[in-house]
Amino acid sequence: MAITQIRADTEGRAYYLRKRAEGKTGREALRCLKRRLSDVIYKTLHEDLAAGRAPTAIGR
Repeated sequence: MAITQIRADTEGRAYYLRKRAEGKTGREALRCLKRRLSDVIYKTLHEDLAAGRAPTAIGR
């Protein structure tokens, strides 16, 4: 997911490029992006659970 975001013109790519501009290596910037994505997914799942919406399987 992170690699796909870096390839396309997305917020993820902008975040990756910001981290690179801060002096992080490509690996470090990718690690930061992965963590950011996992945080967004966790927050979404947590909010859905709090709202009473059960997570569903993708593609059903």
